[in-house]
Amino acid sequence: MRSALGEPDARAAVTFLGADRIEVLRFTEDDIVRYATLGMSAQPMADPTAVVADPVKGPRAELVLTVRRGAGADTDKVLRPLAVLAASPQVEGVVVAPGASLDVGEPLWPGAPFMSVLVAESGGLVEDLELDPPAEPVRFLPLLPMTPNEAAWKRVHGAQALQERWLAGGTDLRDPSRGSVSLG
Repeated sequence: MRSALGEPDARAAVTFLGADRIEVLRFTEDDIVRYATLGMSAQPMADPTAVVADPVKGPRAELVLTVRRGAGADTDKVLRPLAVLAASPQVEGVVVAPGASLDVGEPLWPGAPFMSVLVAESGGLVEDLELDPPAEPVRFLPLLPMTPNEAAWKRVHGAQALQERWLAGGTDLRDPSRGSVSLG
């Protein structure tokens, strides 16, 4: 992450009962703030229906959220919700993959119009980190904040359709106070 994002200017750690410690690092560059988890990839994500989890094989990931600084949004309060999402594979047996929706059940930060995120494809901002076989690479998955209307629309029409709406609408997914894209 440091080679792609530079040195973090803040970090916080959260520990959940039954899970390894999760850190959230903040990287700031001009008016862009990126929050990245650290620790989610320590264990591979396991299929929740598997009788025994493989300690080496399985997908590994970290989460990256990018927002624009300002607009009166206290986005630094996203640290705990991000840590909760990063701990979900260990705590709830969730496999986080591109196209998935993750819901925190409350605004991502105080006053945020978003309570959930869409998991995007890795390989853009931070390249996948290769590990020694048979371990799978660590994927750095971007998170795209969704309004409740967008999340409901995505459940019906799918992730690709929502991303196409965002693109067609010129949606600034980094705007911490943006409204919902036109879904009509």
